[in-house]
Amino acid sequence: MRVIAWLVEGTWPACVDAVREHAPHATEIVLLHVSEPGVAGLAHGAFAGLLGRGHRERDPEALLEDLGASSAVQLLDAAAERLDRPCERLERAGRAEREVVAAADGADLLVLARDGDRARLGPHSLGPAGRFVVDHAPCPVLLVWPEPAPDVTTLPPPPPHHHQP
Repeated sequence: MRVIAWLVEGTWPACVDAVREHAPHATEIVLLHVSEPGVAGLAHGAFAGLLGRGHRERDPEALLEDLGASSAVQLLDAAAERLDRPCERLERAGRAEREVVAAADGADLLVLARDGDRARLGPHSLGPAGRFVVDHAPCPVLLVWPEPAPDVTTLPPPPPHHHQP
């Protein structure tokens, strides 16, 4: 059984715990983190356009890329330690939702945490990236709450009945 756990800052512990609980006999576990390019490029553009004419040594692009890579490695290391089982650590760069779907190709299970409004039950508990992954995943998906789930009283009201003439 091949299990992919999509790890995102702030919610990754719930995904690792779900793998331990719901896939205890998985033969292959992949801890996946996706870095979205663009932040370093935006910083470079701002620097070049506004601040950095003639001062390449002060360009923040490389520093931000290094910080992002270091942060991803630390997150993957912490997740592997929490998992306490052999696993592969996979870092990808690109649009997170598309990278996750691509990484899940051939997997038996994809584990991800809710990425939207987690204060109440309902469709808004999934953000755009999570919704894309759930809708396009090429394998079964285990969607977890990163903290205890809200009470059922937080369900949105039912839609009004439409009477047809």
